[in-house]
Amino acid sequence: MSKLYLFKCLLLVQTIGLFTYTLIVFEREGSDLFSVFINNILSVSWSGQFNLDFLCYLSLSGLWIMWRNKFNSKAIIVGILAMILGIIFFAPYLIFLISKENGDLKAFLIGDRQ
Repeated sequence: MSKLYLFKCLLLVQTIGLFTYTLIVFEREGSDLFSVFINNILSVSWSGQFNLDFLCYLSLSGLWIMWRNKFNSKAIIVGILAMILGIIFFAPYLIFLISKENGDLKAFLIGDRQ
């Protein structure tokens, strides 16, 4: 079993797991994610620290997508979606890239910036 296969399996499990978790939270607490997220950051607490750290990761993932695709309009849209939707969007995007690049990790990471 290849390492890329295991990586794709991990990404799939993360996507399904977080999507399921998100549906449960949405059903219990509604769609008011952003105010809770921002209020946690403004509280200067551990949950706020985690959210701010997570926001940094989301920003980096979106910027990487934009950079990899040379900041064209499609890349900016995809990058913003990754920043907003997190792993629910980013993991399937990575699975897509692995398939598109036929497992070539250099092409997977940097696209056609060679």
